[in-house]
Amino acid sequence: MTALTPAVGGRRSVPVPDPVARDYLLLALRMDQRSPGLVDGYFGPADLKAQVDMEQLRTPARLADDAATLRARVPSEVDDPARRRWLLAQLVALEAQARALAGDALPYLDHVERCFDVRPAPRPDAPFLAIAARLDDLLPGAGRLHDRLDALDRSLTIAPDRVAAAADWLVERFRARAQALFGVPEGESLRVRLVRDQPWSGYNWYDGGLRSRVDLNVDLPIRAPDLVRVVAHETFPGHHLEHAWKEADLVLAQGRLEASVLLINTPECLVSEGLADVGLQFALGPDGEAPLLAELADVGGIVEAGESAADRSAWAERQAEIAALRRGLGETGVNAALMRHVDDASHDEVVAYLVDVGLRAPERAQASLAFIEHPLWRTYLFVYSDGARLLSRWLDAVPAAERAGRFGRLLHEQLTPGAVLSELGET
Repeated sequence: MTALTPAVGGRRSVPVPDPVARDYLLLALRMDQRSPGLVDGYFGPADLKAQVDMEQLRTPARLADDAATLRARVPSEVDDPARRRWLLAQLVALEAQARALAGDALPYLDHVERCFDVRPAPRPDAPFLAIAARLDDLLPGAGRLHDRLDALDRSLTIAPDRVAAAADWLVERFRARAQALFGVPEGESLRVRLVRDQPWSGYNWYDGGLRSRVDLNVDLPIRAPDLVRVVAHETFPGHHLEHAWKEADLVLAQGRLEASVLLINTPECLVSEGLADVGLQFALGPDGEAPLLAELADVGGIVEAGESAADRSAWAERQAEIAALRRGLGETGVNAALMRHVDDASHDEVVAYLVDVGLRAPERAQASLAFIEHPLWRTYLFVYSDGARLLSRWLDAVPAAERAGRFGRLLHEQLTPGAVLSELGET
């Protein structure tokens, strides 16, 4: 599925691209014809989209050569160092994907490194086992920890007919918080929809014109802490705010038309998914997640939170700690992907790992593995964990009072993972 909207809406007009940006957009659109879904969003010049639609399809080998040729031009045709570095990293990823389509694929980890500008590494299981021990303490009672977690999940589930209202409520809370910390572009807008039959929990479809559609997958029950995370990730200060600011700043103000196409499995994804994950801390504010969960219990109709304010506060503090621990288990997905695609573990072996070590319910483990095994998304898993790890270290490298300002750079600049590592003194 692609989200191609070939013109920016409203009164805005798309600037004319320079030769490098024009050829980058053409390459991206041509590659999407060979790898549907590679283009996640397009709001650049409509005539370029129309041109590609009328062309004969280029072979993957030709597309790889096109990427290499354009990459060779960038150093002499692009003056700005940050823009030049961003384009080069993106083109390395596109060339690797084109060569894979042509039958010249690199080994899995080498391919992932070309796509995302970082090389993932397996995670030790010891921290996951420590998380399991702490969860065991926080969820006393008889029976297996899996069963107690399952019971907790049922108690935290928001009824399907209340999910949309709860999501809209969170969007407005997070928009106000983002406005205070980072500002929001005038005229931005988004809408939330409920969908099914997708391999992800939530998705932002950015249409240009400062507009997003945010889909929430209701195939699996939606728990209150998960809704907090996914709404912040997809809206404020996550994907919607990032895409809207970059359209306003990079495309419309500076004429960097290469930013008018959003591409899956490229370095921009690791930065985008990383910022959307670490952005949760700014969405929640200094009081953390517990006060928000206490209010969300009322909005979402979670009766287990208790009736009194004191009961809800105590319930929310406990749920916030449990939610943070369980998010830490998300990194078991990195090991699952490496098991499946590097170690050649079987489907059932990986599911068992996600259940036993990741403490996922069997149906959620199956859903996670479906994402890992999907032809388009099989490399994508790493952008969440590695992106959040990298950007967390980058934010922690400055005093707490400066972190919101540093995060704001992610919303406005063409930063690559390699550039972030350079600022950390690691390349």
